[in-house]
Amino acid sequence: MVLKNPNHPKKGASIKVEPITDLGAIAKIKARLADNPRDLCLFTLGINTAYRANELVSIRVGQVWKLKAGDRLELRQSKNGKYRSTTLNQVVIDAIKLALNAHPDRRADAPLFWSHKTKEALSSVTITGMVKQWCRDAGLQGNFGSHTLRKTWGYHQRKTFGKPTALLTRAFGHASEWQTLEYLCIQPEEMEELYAEAL
Repeated sequence: MVLKNPNHPKKGASIKVEPITDLGAIAKIKARLADNPRDLCLFTLGINTAYRANELVSIRVGQVWKLKAGDRLELRQSKNGKYRSTTLNQVVIDAIKLALNAHPDRRADAPLFWSHKTKEALSSVTITGMVKQWCRDAGLQGNFGSHTLRKTWGYHQRKTFGKPTALLTRAFGHASEWQTLEYLCIQPEEMEELYAEAL
């Protein structure tokens, strides 16, 4: 007998993973992860860059142990094989230092985000489960997963810091600004705002 997940989408249906739009929820998640340097670093790096989860887990200890705020981290993109570099801010550097201080294996080729069970790099599937749990613990409702991290970065760059959509389109490697707004779950929201303005 095959057990079916009642919440699993129907064949052909698309699942839209959401960003964390509430800054208070981000603060709650960081506070909950304060005693877990690896997870705090993963969350912090994820919401401060446009890297995908499988790119984050490719990071090795030797790539980050000498980095300072303003330095660039260059990772190979999983989607197209090209390298993309990101400038790291002080919050990310502080989180990396904490993670390195707690790391059980300081060899240069050891994964930064190691699994306690396998001693190998975490998988994207594992990260999806972690993000879902973090969001539940913060009282969030919705569909969250590994892409939530990079979507959160993009969402707040656009909505909180007012960065142009064109820059985010370039950062994400999207074909159009419309695709970026849709990816960040901003498109329907801003379409509604258009019709809210009275003449």
